[in-house]
Amino acid sequence: MIKVLLFAHLTEEAGKDSIEVETDEISVNDLKKILQEKHNIKQLDHVMTAINEEYATNDDKVKSGDIVALIPPVSGG
Repeated sequence: MIKVLLFAHLTEEAGKDSIEVETDEISVNDLKKILQEKHNIKQLDHVMTAINEEYATNDDKVKSGDIVALIPPVSGG
């Protein structure tokens, strides 16, 4: 199981602040596709990803037991 933490508008889209995905190993890119298709989360192209508190790319692998954080860009004024 992979735990995915959601922040900002992603929490609103999913209706919760975390999602658990049952899989042993998957790429970040494929994980994002699952979240878009099954959990109605849109626009993950510009979201930063961290695996176990270290930034990751779309090609990095996520394994069962990992915690993934999806961090959207934030703007302020």
